[in-house]
Amino acid sequence: MTEQKQRPPLPHAFHPPVASFTVVSDDVSEGARLKPDQVQAGGNTSPHLRWEGFPPETRSFAVTCFDPDAPTGSGFWHWSVFDLPASVTELPAGAGSGDFTGLPEGAVHVRNDYGDRGFAGAAPPPGDGPHRYVFTVYAVGEETLGADADATPAVVGFNLRFKAIGRAQLVGEYEVPAGS
Repeated sequence: MTEQKQRPPLPHAFHPPVASFTVVSDDVSEGARLKPDQVQAGGNTSPHLRWEGFPPETRSFAVTCFDPDAPTGSGFWHWSVFDLPASVTELPAGAGSGDFTGLPEGAVHVRNDYGDRGFAGAAPPPGDGPHRYVFTVYAVGEETLGADADATPAVVGFNLRFKAIGRAQLVGEYEVPAGS
């Protein structure tokens, strides 16, 4: 009998409840395999995201991508950007990649767990099974999160735990077969 790998909870399982809203994407579909563009070896491009239905008292947004299934004991942060103005309700594909074209002025990127600023595509170890990539948009009740570009994704997450007034998430999956 093969033992099934137990999957860790999604990243918000231990956060206080907040209002939910909707995030959709032209590039990521709920529960579906990520497209090659969102994979490190295939394009390493941040996906298009669009959101609506957030609380009216929203003053800014943050966007993250987290892999809770990474074999690290603490997951893996692929993307963390915050201080997006409340007037911004969509990011085009590639806004978090390369020269950040499409990212609004004043937005702050912190380093991902590869040590680079910006989006890092999916790259699970071969044979490790499917990994979930949780794209989350947070509605924040303040214009700035209070962190800076030298903060870690964990510090950004800490601030979001206390300052988020709404949250929307979209989960894609990706797996690299053994022997690849």
